[in-house]
Amino acid sequence: MSDFLLAHDHLLAAVQKDGYAGWDPFDGLNSRLFRALGLARFPLARLAWIQLFKRSPINFRPLTGVPKARNPKGIALFILALLEDFARTGQTRCRDEAVALGEWLLGQRCEPRLWGEAAWGYHFDWQARAFHVPTGKPNIITTVYVGLSLKALAELTGREDFAKALRQACEFIAERMYAEGEAGPYFRYIPGEPALVHNASLWGAALAGLGASLCDEPEYAERARRAVETSLRAQEPDGSWPYGKRGHHAFVDSFHTGFNLEALHRYRQWTGDESVSAAIASGLAYYRDNFFLADGTPKYYNAGVYPIDMHCTAQAVLTLVRVGGSDGDRALARRVLDWSCANMRDAGSGLFYYQREKYFTNRIPYVRWTEAWMLYALAVALREGL
Repeated sequence: MSDFLLAHDHLLAAVQKDGYAGWDPFDGLNSRLFRALGLARFPLARLAWIQLFKRSPINFRPLTGVPKARNPKGIALFILALLEDFARTGQTRCRDEAVALGEWLLGQRCEPRLWGEAAWGYHFDWQARAFHVPTGKPNIITTVYVGLSLKALAELTGREDFAKALRQACEFIAERMYAEGEAGPYFRYIPGEPALVHNASLWGAALAGLGASLCDEPEYAERARRAVETSLRAQEPDGSWPYGKRGHHAFVDSFHTGFNLEALHRYRQWTGDESVSAAIASGLAYYRDNFFLADGTPKYYNAGVYPIDMHCTAQAVLTLVRVGGSDGDRALARRVLDWSCANMRDAGSGLFYYQREKYFTNRIPYVRWTEAWMLYALAVALREGL
């Protein structure tokens, strides 16, 4: 049995033991203690509390009453992983588990009277520097990944409830999240918030492009094209992208670059728009050359290694194998996954660590951020024969 298969099976057993529920780097505002102290009404208190929980290698959640819970985006990633397993093994239990999780997602949609028939968000309040997102408010990234899982389920099972929810998710993105900004048209990350974040906008464009055919709405494809053009204008001559448009979004990091490339790849597949091919090739070259050490260590930033984060590993497998696909890309993906299994995995529990800093490691297992992504990456690696 391969090392990747052992890691995959051990991790799958661990997350199934908890019913695919767990903690999240950003779930600190679910703390019963925080609410009891009356701090939840103060934006700076919310931001400070979240950052404390996110950055500390000490897990305060059991002490402060943060429960383990399922996260819709995490569940979508688990579905995608299980369907990769089903395609590889033919084991019906993988398919049946994915279908059951998909049915759970259908029951987790945000309030239809506010957001339409199919949109999803996080199971916790979320305070960022630029905005506050209460529980129950959708975001485009969660809706996109749920949409990807619904697409895979609909294609496998032929079930109309999955296909209908996918069409409705595409409609939500194309109609409710499209906006005009100073830099040009784009898709919002959060309804009503004007921040342009390139990975969110490009993934929105990909799903809007898919919706053009699924919903027979040519305007969706035009909106997708315009949003893509906005982000391509922001791509630097060396192939890199800043995270977003605002001043504190000027950083260039690994996994969001990978998101951009995968989103453009999906957009090209679903719309047939080959005009993005040069941008993908340029971005891939930059990605390969700037985000990995020779031994496979995944860097976080273009100019800095730390924090080493499993998001970077997981997205590297998807980007290098599914967007790149060359022998060199596959070899690099193997090195990254080998390094991560050897250095960022708890051999006892089978779970992966959140982050490694230069002088310490944060070993808290985060079900959406780390475990769901790594299970999906391992499932893809096994199916692709890495």
